[in-house]
Amino acid sequence: MKRPDWWDWDLAFTSHVEVRMEERGVSEVELRAMLENATEIRPASRPGRWLVHASHGGRSWVVVLEPDETDQLLFVVTVYAREVGP
Repeated sequence: MKRPDWWDWDLAFTSHVEVRMEERGVSEVELRAMLENATEIRPASRPGRWLVHASHGGRSWVVVLEPDETDQLLFVVTVYAREVGP
């Protein structure tokens, strides 16, 4: 999988994702591992954001990222378990 140029920028965590990580039982280490083992990266419907598909704990997850070109930071916006339908 080809990774975007901004993939290796330093991560920055929004206050929103910090709350969601706590609610969903995901640590920073686990989130970083999800990114390291990502299976798909695609643009989100909101311009400037990207959806990263990964797995953790036997479940599919999505990590929403927003690269900041000016500061060369990669903001983690949120993370959620992907519900897989029948």
